[in-house]
Amino acid sequence: MKRYFITSTGTDIGKTFVTCALTHQLVQQDKQVSTIKPIISGYTDDTKDSIDTAEIIRALGQKLTPESIAHVSPWRFTHALAPDMAALREGRAIDYNALLDFCQPDDHFDIQLIEGVGGAFVPLDDNHLVVDWILDLDIPTIMVVGSYLGTLSHTVATVEALRGRGGTVACIIISESEESPVPLDELRDTMGRLVPGTPISLVPRLDHWSAAPEITGILA
Repeated sequence: MKRYFITSTGTDIGKTFVTCALTHQLVQQDKQVSTIKPIISGYTDDTKDSIDTAEIIRALGQKLTPESIAHVSPWRFTHALAPDMAALREGRAIDYNALLDFCQPDDHFDIQLIEGVGGAFVPLDDNHLVVDWILDLDIPTIMVVGSYLGTLSHTVATVEALRGRGGTVACIIISESEESPVPLDELRDTMGRLVPGTPISLVPRLDHWSAAPEITGILA
């Protein structure tokens, strides 16, 4: 079973869009896919049909039900804040050991995609960041980055910080930002020089993840 943790350089980069594109494409290839986003902020009854969890469920080809929502995202918080802050507002806390247990592999599946929350260094509680979650699962990372001005610095800093702690960046997927100062091909070439040996794929800005170009080959 292949397992990947999908993280990013920050929030609103396109992490869920890429997660859904990968999931959809793997399902279309008749792969048995388990995609989860265990922690989500900004979840309410009014947003449940359009929030990231719902998109992942649709990408899996499943129905949106209370059970499927709970299966993909068991830790749901109302406030659109970092998990530790959102949990504090509700008088709750994330049980870190339970989070790790929830993410354990299931051999019934060919591949498991675990989408994180926010960027790679977002706090989960008083003692753990997303990067700790990644390292304790001991699985490679798919780094989703934008194409906005400044993404090169943010990408290099995040990749080097993650690797400096012992993490593995399997690949980088550039998700086109609303404003991109250079063409994606040019950005990929420059980024490739800054993080040599790391496979890089491109996802142009699209209306829906089902229209994304084939990117599952980067997982080989």
